[in-house]
Amino acid sequence: MEIRESAENYLETILMLSGRKSPIRAIDIVNELDFTKPSVSVAMKKLRKSGYIEVDADGYITLTESGQKIAKSMYERHELISGWLISLGVDKETAVNDACRIEHGISEMSFLAIKKHILEKKA
Repeated sequence: MEIRESAENYLETILMLSGRKSPIRAIDIVNELDFTKPSVSVAMKKLRKSGYIEVDADGYITLTESGQKIAKSMYERHELISGWLISLGVDKETAVNDACRIEHGISEMSFLAIKKHILEKKA
């Protein structure tokens, strides 16, 4: 199943927030992304229906196994690409912003080739 960039961003945000604080609620996502409450609410409903998150009776949000897999993949791409751009001399803010756009559009094959290249350079 193909997932849209916005859903990938939400899942990645939930993963990052869960690393900083727990439990996570929709308001935490609103504050992190500076989105409106209704927008986040609609997105959470779609992610829940798609099986990427679970929301308990208290409104606490957790990633399902499939949601976590996507979130970790996006986070890995983001970290690797932004770090690589910084190492090439791109300022941190630009590198992070560009990595956010690149991570969603790059194919798995191209990402793995870049990852292999970067890791070989470090070795």
